Amino acid sequence: MNHSAVKPWAGRFGEPTDAFVEAFTASVGFDRRLYRQDIAGSIAHARMLARQGILGGKERDAIVAGLERIRVNIEAGTFHWSEALEDVHMNIETALTADIGDAGKRLHTGRSRNDQVATDIRLWLREEIDAMLAGIDALVSALLDLAEREADSVMPGFTHLQVAQPITFGHHMMAWVEMLERDAGRFADCRRRANVMPLGAAALAGTSYPIDRGQTAAELGFDRPAENSLDAVSDRDFAIEFTAAAAITMMHLSRFSEELILWSSSQFGFVELSDAYCTGSSIMPQKKNPDVPELVRGKTGRIFGHLMALLTLMKGQPLAYNKDNQEDKEPLFDTADNLRGALRVFAGMMGHVTCNRERMRAAASQGFATATDLADYLVRQGIPFRDAHEVVGKAVAYGVQQGRDLAELSLEELRRFSPAIGDDVYAVLTLEGAVNARNHLGGTAPEQVRAAIARKRAARQAAAQPPNSA
Repeated sequence: MNHSAVKPWAGRFGEPTDAFVEAFTASVGFDRRLYRQDIAGSIAHARMLARQGILGGKERDAIVAGLERIRVNIEAGTFHWSEALEDVHMNIETALTADIGDAGKRLHTGRSRNDQVATDIRLWLREEIDAMLAGIDALVSALLDLAEREADSVMPGFTHLQVAQPITFGHHMMAWVEMLERDAGRFADCRRRANVMPLGAAALAGTSYPIDRGQTAAELGFDRPAENSLDAVSDRDFAIEFTAAAAITMMHLSRFSEELILWSSSQFGFVELSDAYCTGSSIMPQKKNPDVPELVRGKTGRIFGHLMALLTLMKGQPLAYNKDNQEDKEPLFDTADNLRGALRVFAGMMGHVTCNRERMRAAASQGFATATDLADYLVRQGIPFRDAHEVVGKAVAYGVQQGRDLAELSLEELRRFSPAIGDDVYAVLTLEGAVNARNHLGGTAPEQVRAAIARKRAARQAAAQPPNSA
């Protein structure tokens, strides 16, 4: 299907567009992916025009049927996209007019490409946010399963990447869940602000036709029409907000990636990643490289760049629409594509992680991870915490000299630093004793990990239930 590339604004100009300018300013190469949203918006607009008596019923039916045929042709790969027609909107409108005649020319009554593209992007972004929320949900589900499986598995907790205190692997996974739930909240908030309809704002001032924007908004599933026509066509806050939420989510995935890369190394050996999510070396046959988390970590910088690009794009624009806004789509599209992919691959990968419990436990046994527990023990014996801190510090220094952990020192050796230490001290110096002692809301005790998992699952189940019709 080929269509005449007559510009919609050709009446004002006395000479054709320079060929390079035509190619340089065209956006159809990337905005064609908005075709479904563009067609949906046009169908809703045509129906509203007919309800308002601006279009006849036959014209409406011809437009709707023609647009549906175009959608089928696009999805079949038989639609001809013309760079000379600049964008997805004019390609579809030109094809429609070629198909149904003058009725196709009447479709643009009461709107502009300015409000049309703003509407298309919001419709598209709404679907993308739903996909992100589903991706986060799948990853959270995998993490909850892993946390439950490893609720009792002791590992070292780190600060400054130095052994700090013993924790459970399940507790560590639940920290990731907390981050992801905040990410989901940001996307849900973004969706609410994005779900406002610009259509009907026309070029910038609204239209003189008696349109009903409320009807169109309802048909397209928007919460309401935009209140101000200038803002409606020029606002891209929703795109920036989405990319900001995506950047924070990718930052979280990058932190997860860094830990997985370290933990799966031979130096740590805490976890084993499935072969399905790793690659080998072309020269070193022993290698098993964590390419998936490495690539996610690398893509994070790319998303950060898109956020800065969109902020910079908008910072100098006066109201209302400017051609600059053509540059909003590629960063936005790439952000969505890469985040969706990262969430999907992470959910799959975390569903196949194997923990080396013995290796984690051995690591937690080193580095004096129970030093804080010894200090707490002394406090319970009536020693002020700062004095207890000093006592334990000296005991740790002695252990370093001897090459032994606190639990490996004899009672006689420990009592050199404080006579308040009794033979019951070893109960708090064990790894299990240390993690079980943190048995409070938010603590690392296995009992608390399981309770946290149960709360998350109950909340997810409740959120998934349809509203009570009663």
